[in-house]
Amino acid sequence: MKKIEIDSNSGFCFGVVTAIRKAEEALGESTPLYCLGDIVHNAAEVERLEKKGLITITHEEMENLHDVKVLLRAHGEPPSTYEIARRNNIEIIDATCPVVLQLQRRIKDSASEEVSEGLLTPLILIYGKPGHAEVNGLVGQTGGEAIVIRDVSDLDAIDLSRDIRLYSQTTKSLDGFRCIVEEISERKKSLGGDFQWFDTICRQVANRMDKIRKFAGDHDVVIFVSGAKSSNGKVLFNECLKVNPRTYLIASPDELKGEWIEGASSIGICGATSTPAWLMEDVAARLNDM
Repeated sequence: MKKIEIDSNSGFCFGVVTAIRKAEEALGESTPLYCLGDIVHNAAEVERLEKKGLITITHEEMENLHDVKVLLRAHGEPPSTYEIARRNNIEIIDATCPVVLQLQRRIKDSASEEVSEGLLTPLILIYGKPGHAEVNGLVGQTGGEAIVIRDVSDLDAIDLSRDIRLYSQTTKSLDGFRCIVEEISERKKSLGGDFQWFDTICRQVANRMDKIRKFAGDHDVVIFVSGAKSSNGKVLFNECLKVNPRTYLIASPDELKGEWIEGASSIGICGATSTPAWLMEDVAARLNDM
């Protein structure tokens, strides 16, 4: 009999739990309810909520809506989204994660930071994934002036002689952020100017890294359950893979293959912050059948 264990630390983070709860409460009162972008980067969970009446829309589609309810997911939105809602008499159900909301405010304050006459305002850098929903919301706090950097190599194209304020997308890796801090600090020794950095990575997400590495090492085979759009899922999956080469990424139980678990006495199931617990349970049930 193979041992099958679901990682107790995997699954929705606090922000996603809150967003889905708000969606379900609103759907219980009336429909339709519109959601700006996928409420979570997991197709199975999106489909479950759409069956309850949730309608996923784009920013372009929102501009043509009037007198409806629109839910803003945990990732957050730029000020322009709230302006569209005001103009079109749209009732906003704001499910922005409190951690993201606090970060937006801090970046907005930096963007309006007072400086001496004749000096440029500080250059705001955001360590994150270009085009990611959360990052778009953060850049929006600066009127589009912030620069997004993916890694250290992006620094070569930036004027680092200016005063700099560095922030991070909440779900990025601590190691990657520290590398950027060290590189900018080193370059600033010859370039001059003030450099302040702010560790704005969500600890609930960051702390999963060490836990999921241990979980992966405790099992012969690891099944990692995540949607294709999840950035956090890709990061955590790769961490599992480093520890355990018999780690497999799936989006649904239908993708499981029998040969993956041959000879294994212990199978671990884990997932991203956007992976619903019920989906990991479905994977466990399918493995039991196999």
